Amino acid sequence: MAVGNETTPAATTTGNGKGDETLVSVQNLKTYFPILGGIFRRTVGYVQAVDDVSFDIKKGETFGLVGESGCGKTTTGRTILRLNKATGGKVVFDGKEVFNLSPNELKRTRKDMQIIFQDPYSSLNPRMPVGDIIGEGLRVHGMTDRKEREKTVQYFMSVVGLRKEWVRRYPHEFSGGQRQRIGVARALALRPKFIVCDEPVSALDVSVQSQVINLLEDLQKEFGLTYLFIAHDLSVVEYISDRVGVMYLGKLAELAPAEELYRNPLHPYTKALLSAIPNPDPTVRKQRIVLQGDVPSPINPPSGCRFRTRCPIAIDRCASEVPAFRLMGNGHYVACHRAEESTALMGVTGGALAAAPAATPNGSASGAPA
Repeated sequence: MAVGNETTPAATTTGNGKGDETLVSVQNLKTYFPILGGIFRRTVGYVQAVDDVSFDIKKGETFGLVGESGCGKTTTGRTILRLNKATGGKVVFDGKEVFNLSPNELKRTRKDMQIIFQDPYSSLNPRMPVGDIIGEGLRVHGMTDRKEREKTVQYFMSVVGLRKEWVRRYPHEFSGGQRQRIGVARALALRPKFIVCDEPVSALDVSVQSQVINLLEDLQKEFGLTYLFIAHDLSVVEYISDRVGVMYLGKLAELAPAEELYRNPLHPYTKALLSAIPNPDPTVRKQRIVLQGDVPSPINPPSGCRFRTRCPIAIDRCASEVPAFRLMGNGHYVACHRAEESTALMGVTGGALAAAPAATPNGSASGAPA
């Protein structure tokens, strides 16, 4: 399947013991939201939230999706699950085209496709005890025996680190980290194959973030889960992900195995994001790339490369020609006309310089974020 002039970024083996069997294949996905105006509320334009995005996720993998707020990463995850209506493209999950499923087929498939929401409070019904919240999906999908359902709920509460006797408590009686564990238990209760983690730790304290991330990793090993992990914190994504896709204004800018992406970023946007990661070592001075201007509107995105209006190395070709999403080797894809020379022009901002000493005599940065 074509992406620009190249092929779909395949889910290749990364040497971490995971197989190469594809579970989720996203192909040329588009999600546009209509803008209504005038007395008759006619469509006067579209917000191009997701525009021609393609990637594969293999079984047992954690695929990270990162980018600035508003870049379309959450919309991508929700569209894969058919929580948003797709404008174009297709999603193949476990051999089935998700957008072509009938209502009954979709209901059966939803057991295998779950989501953990960003806000651990607003995603839980404040009028329902947590036992009913976790067990609601079980009831909907045919587990009508109350005792069996309660036993299953208590099991998954213990799996995520919650006490069984808390089953009749309400969401407001829990801390933020505990509420997110409730959300994880709800997603796990149907024993899915695939979970979209929509910024599951962004609303939590740093210390609690690490607990939830470690919990997600343990659950992945125990239940053989596959994750689409959406986040804007690149440090968290580096820790948990096998491969990472970087989105900008509705399109994928770069995609690579996590170690490769952080060691050798090729897209100027990725370099800028990585340069913003704080380094806890005070002896290391890093090169900070500050992007000029604001993110363009997804209603009327720039011609050619969408990043060109903020790119420090843009040329005339960037305005007239959409860059192909092309393979650079080692499973590393990038959509940039100047990818081969970006490092020479902008420097390396990934993990390759994380252990470098302090600044050079001329004051230029010789260190980069870990």
